[in-house]
Amino acid sequence: MPVRQLPEQVVNRIAAGEVVERPASVVKELVENAIDAGASRIDIFTDGGGRRKIAITDDGGGMTRSDLALSVERHATSKLDDEDLLRIRTLGFRGEALPSIGAVARLGIATRHASEPHAWSLSVEGGAKSEVGPAALSQGTRVEVADLFYATPARLKFLKTDRTEAEAIREVVRRLAMARPDIAFTLAGEERSPVTWAAALPGAPGQLTRLGDILGADFRTHAIDVRAERDGVIVEGFAASPSLTRANALGQYLFVNGRPVRDKLILGAVRAAYADYLPRDRHPVVALFVTLDAREVDANVHPAKTEVRFRNAGLVRALIVHALKDGLAREGKRTAANSGTAAIEALRPAFTPRQTNGGQANWDWRRSPAFPVGPSSGFQTAAAMALAEPGQAAFDVGAPTADVRFQEQPAADLLDRPLGAARTQIHETYIVAQTRDGLIVVDQHAAHERIVYEKLKASLAKNGVQRQILLIPEIVEMDEATVEQLLARGDELASFGLAIESFGPGAVAVRETPSLLGKANAGGLLRDLAEHMAEWDEALPLERRLMHVAATMACHGSVRAGRRLKPEEMNALLREMEDTPNSGQCNHGRPTYVELKLADIEKLFGRR
Repeated sequence: MPVRQLPEQVVNRIAAGEVVERPASVVKELVENAIDAGASRIDIFTDGGGRRKIAITDDGGGMTRSDLALSVERHATSKLDDEDLLRIRTLGFRGEALPSIGAVARLGIATRHASEPHAWSLSVEGGAKSEVGPAALSQGTRVEVADLFYATPARLKFLKTDRTEAEAIREVVRRLAMARPDIAFTLAGEERSPVTWAAALPGAPGQLTRLGDILGADFRTHAIDVRAERDGVIVEGFAASPSLTRANALGQYLFVNGRPVRDKLILGAVRAAYADYLPRDRHPVVALFVTLDAREVDANVHPAKTEVRFRNAGLVRALIVHALKDGLAREGKRTAANSGTAAIEALRPAFTPRQTNGGQANWDWRRSPAFPVGPSSGFQTAAAMALAEPGQAAFDVGAPTADVRFQEQPAADLLDRPLGAARTQIHETYIVAQTRDGLIVVDQHAAHERIVYEKLKASLAKNGVQRQILLIPEIVEMDEATVEQLLARGDELASFGLAIESFGPGAVAVRETPSLLGKANAGGLLRDLAEHMAEWDEALPLERRLMHVAATMACHGSVRAGRRLKPEEMNALLREMEDTPNSGQCNHGRPTYVELKLADIEKLFGRR
């Protein structure tokens, strides 16, 4: 087959396949154009999931008549002052959005520049351009896209339902709205009720307001301010406390120089920063903004501009990890799981009688749990029913379910400590402490697990983990594959004071253990370590692998649930928690304590 030049319409449709993947791609390109035009308000309307209609109106600078005629030509853009692709400061720059959309849909543009006496309009249908004509528009630009992919019917088969496509559009607008809180956005359509995000104040407060409007009030409540700067690279934004998590990573929003991106490097850094706080199947909610010199990042690596490449990727990753860890450590003791809000809701009675205007409870007293069930039928007087013998069962609460050992009146200075004074231990698992304005319930195992974990990390960073030599080595039998995995990681385990060596096929001899763990169950510890190591990827940094080892050791070396503690031990544990970083959660992400304010408790009993 001879080589031939493709017709312009075919070239445009091939290019459109890269830029216009689905209706959400069209919305992204057009909203980015509006942002680059200096708009302060952008209105988006869609119909049929964007397939039937997309209309975007902005109050930006608009275009002149000649600019409008040139805007629908390929590779025509107003966003590059020169040919230097290393200094891209706008969201769009390729000059392919409008011609690509016009090649596969019916495109209409009306725009007015401040220097023009009136607005101008232009239409493109399947790549065929009309003449520029006068139009009625007071300011900015209005772009309408109808019958998307009518010129390429095969692409229609790959679109999902209208609801799914509408949700993809909503996600695109959400990301752009988070990136620019200074711009007001309105999103409307037949698939949804209108949503408006008003322009926010400049700075971090306005940014948090916009993030709270989009991500929900929970994020605003749990948000931790994070920031780090080095060598001209700034990382800032907000990260949710470890108590607010999701089952996937869709709650992680990342922006580079104002551009929403999906970057594996940044996602990996977020995962590493939260590794000490969350279970492996939970993901944090964050919104991070990376700002750096345009020459230090390449935004021209993906047709849809959703990926970037950093010149110094290691610096960006390190800054993200540092910013998140610093913020989480600073707010380590403040977590929504500890605030008691969820606990108070759980304690509220499931049934509360509603009062009528007459003051009588609007409920049937015969449905009360204390209503006596007698052998006789028919009507009985209230007094007779109250004295019925079966009714006395309502007052039988059974035997005590907890080992409650009240302590003497605590010292006044202990009540003023953040975690108060220990008063009792219940179920040999939970410590109840009293503060000046409430009470605190501590999970003794989770709390001590975090303490041991932080001590292991500090010891490793300082001069290595202190170890104890076993008088008689402990022999642990496992399958040969597991033994090989453990022996292959022998150096990493030795750095934490766990010395092992081969003891024949299918057996390991444990000769030394970390002194912090005391009398450890070497068999259980090694089996847990082997399970974690089986999931490790060789790409996982050594530091993270070591932290996995430390977390597993801390779990085995901490005070177990079911152990009775003396009053002195309980108070000592509380004081250690106060002095330990990140003591609000154990290293698996569970809360270590719950605080109940006296005012909230009084509300439960109608005292407030």
